[in-house]
Parts: sequence; C-alpha cells; structure tokens
Amino acid sequence: MSVDLPARVQLRSAIVPADGILEGPRVLRRLPEGVEERPYELFDLRPLGRVIGAEIGGVDLGEPLTPALRAELNRALLEWKVLFFRDQDITSAQQRAFAANWGELETNPFIPRGDTEQVTRFARSASMPAFENIWHVDVTFRPNPALGSVLRLIEVPPVGGDTMWADMAAAYDNLPEDVRVRIDGLTAVHDFIPGFARFSDPESLARRQHEFPPVEHPVVRVHPETGRRTLFVNQAFTTHIVGMDRAESDRLLRYLFTRAHIPEFQVRFGWRPGSVAFWDNRATQHYAVNDYHPHVRVAERVAIAGDRPFGGLTSKV
Repeated sequence: MSVDLPARVQLRSAIVPADGILEGPRVLRRLPEGVEERPYELFDLRPLGRVIGAEIGGVDLGEPLTPALRAELNRALLEWKVLFFRDQDITSAQQRAFAANWGELETNPFIPRGDTEQVTRFARSASMPAFENIWHVDVTFRPNPALGSVLRLIEVPPVGGDTMWADMAAAYDNLPEDVRVRIDGLTAVHDFIPGFARFSDPESLARRQHEFPPVEHPVVRVHPETGRRTLFVNQAFTTHIVGMDRAESDRLLRYLFTRAHIPEFQVRFGWRPGSVAFWDNRATQHYAVNDYHPHVRVAERVAIAGDRPFGGLTSKV
C-alpha cells in the first residue's frame, strides 16, 4: 500500500552510483530464446543453480563415450554451462581422453605441468598460495581461447577450496539497455601479463611477451553453438577497450567486471575426492575460493582448444 506524503515533506537527495550493482529482479533465462526444455535420456541430471551448474549421475568418465552420450553431454554443457561428476576414480590419461571428445587439447606454458604437457597441475599449500581467486576466463590472452576445461581434484582440503562459476550470458541479459547498445561492437585488449605478474618474475614474463602479444576480442561474444550473447571481458586479462579514453575505459570495465559478482548468475561447487568439473569457457567465468590454507589442495586441469571469438550487432537467437 502506498502512502502519500504531505506536501511539505521532502526527501533529501541521495543518488546511488549508476555503475554499481543494484537490487531488484533479475532476468534468469537459462536457455536461448525459442529453445524448449528436453529430458536427458542417457544420464541423470540434478540442477545446482537456476541458470548454471548441474550434477551428472550415471556416467563413468573412465569409459569411452558413445556418439550418442557425447552428443547428450554436449547439449547439457551448452544448456547448463558447467557439469559436475562425483565419484570418478579416473587417471590423468582417462581425464585427457574424456576432454579429447571435444577437440584438440591445448598446453599452458605458464602453469606447472602434470604427467604430460596437456595437463596443468595446481598444487597449492601454505608455501605456494593460490592466485586463481579472481573472476576470470581461461587464456583469453590467446587469439583462440580455450573452448572448455576439465578439472579433477586429486587432494581436497578438509574445509574450503570451493570453485564458483558465473553465467556470462545471464550477465549480458541483465545489463541495462543503454549499456548493451554502448558495448555491442566494441573490442577489448587481452594480455597475459596482468594475470601472471603477481606470481611470475619480470624476466620470465619478458621472455614470453613476444610469443604472446596482446590480442583483441569482442566485448560481447556470440557463442558459436548456442548463438547467445555473452559478456566477454575479465579482470585477469582484459586491460582496456579499444578506441576509448583510458579513464572512460577503466570505469566501464570496472562496471562490466562486477557483473560476475551477482549471486543469481552463479553456482558454487564443493569438492570431494573423485569430483570432476567440465565447463564451457566461452560462456562462463570462474573463481577458485582461496580459503583453505594452510591445507593442501591439488588439482589437474585439461583444456580444450577453442576458436576465435566473434561478435556482431545481432544475435542468432
């Protein structure tokens, strides 16, 4: 019920900055427009979030995938953006074989390797703290960022060490109309140096900078399989927007970076021994929660090579 204030009552001026996170309803659309829900026939799926994240039951990642199972898992990946598997007693070779169903495996020269160059190993302890506790998209400093990643926890801390993912299609959908109009068609520069400077020495970074020059990607990426528009800037690697005054670029990027911070767009996964996560790097950002020290957390990741991001002023959906 509304209450009419007497004419003599005046509210003081109090303006919340327009480029913050504001309260109110969110648009929570999980599927592309026009796509209807369909059941999964070859496994059980339990949603963990409203728009992102689902746990898959009844699939053994140590066994080869049939074409039908691969196709249905891919549909689930596109619809839920990150898939979780429990109780998977698999080897590094089986992890690589599963990931290879989605394409060629890539290497990462900045992170210690596991038993092959396609496996990156994250061994975190009190003597080697984590630096992944920032919202980011893997390797956007490359012309062709990863399609996705498969992460397997080898040693799980007794408490903490969760990982979070954010749906960047939902983040785009909830931008004000004037912001969407402003950023459609813009490109931004991505560089590996900001993401690795905090834990690499300048000399080693300098040796790599000619191998990995800065690249430009669209601020709004069109997903190559779903056609959905996703916000494609991240705080680890995006340095500035092309053709924009630096102060204006910094302010706009700060605003866009915070879109991943909205809980309605997120899912949080608590690891257990035998847990595996498989995410779509084209549609998500992720954040490794750094709250488990001095306990040890050991993980291995296999990444799938992707394609060159593209934008465009109109969507497929």
